Amino acid sequence: MTTTVRIDVTSAVPHYEQLRSQLAALITAGALADGERLPTVRALAHDLGIAPGTVARTYRDLEAGGLVLTRRKVGTVVTAPPAALDRAAVTEAAERFVRLARDHGLDDAAVRDAVAAALLTTRDEPGVPASS
Repeated sequence: MTTTVRIDVTSAVPHYEQLRSQLAALITAGALADGERLPTVRALAHDLGIAPGTVARTYRDLEAGGLVLTRRKVGTVVTAPPAALDRAAVTEAAERFVRLARDHGLDDAAVRDAVAAALLTTRDEPGVPASS
């Protein structure tokens, strides 16, 4: 994996969620391409200074979301995001939202809180898939 991910040990966000969100964003943006192999659980855990179980949980969550596929003797590879969703448009909208939030003085934690609140309030809307 040529793209760097980082864990902020001072953040209140759990390590597995920091890693999951960064990898999901990289896959969604196309920085990690379909078929690209992710590091082994142990290698990534060592590189980030976190427990292997944390990386394993992250990979399981990404697999449940359809972003990676893990197979014995093959490892964990990126799978193409679903074609039905124009991820580039979603990524662009997310970037606009973050710029707007920062222009209004929100820090990263407040931006995450706003997204989490939006996820909760739109959960039961028609056409909105349930989270896993």
